[in-house]
Amino acid sequence: MGKLNCWEFKECGREPGGTKVSEFGECPAAIEKRLDGIHDGSNAGRACWVVAGTMCGGEIQGIFAKKFDNCQVCDFYKKIKEEEGVDYQFAATLLSTLRGEEV
Repeated sequence: MGKLNCWEFKECGREPGGTKVSEFGECPAAIEKRLDGIHDGSNAGRACWVVAGTMCGGEIQGIFAKKFDNCQVCDFYKKIKEEEGVDYQFAATLLSTLRGEEV
């Protein structure tokens, strides 16, 4: 099996067409195209920690600055860091990409 996106790993059902979309809406990570391909994911599926509005512990999270402490202990985040090794892209780089800044 290839590398999983967050919605596949967590089975949250917020991906487009997912089972929880009517309840919680589409996950911003699943539709964030500016991070498509990062860590070999679809959209921001393997960089969800920098996208506001993702879900953690059954609750929709806020902005990066308020949620990143929780993300650092997330099993999916740890998996990405381990899988990517030296190719792991740090949050500051990903945030710059989201802002349209030159990296």
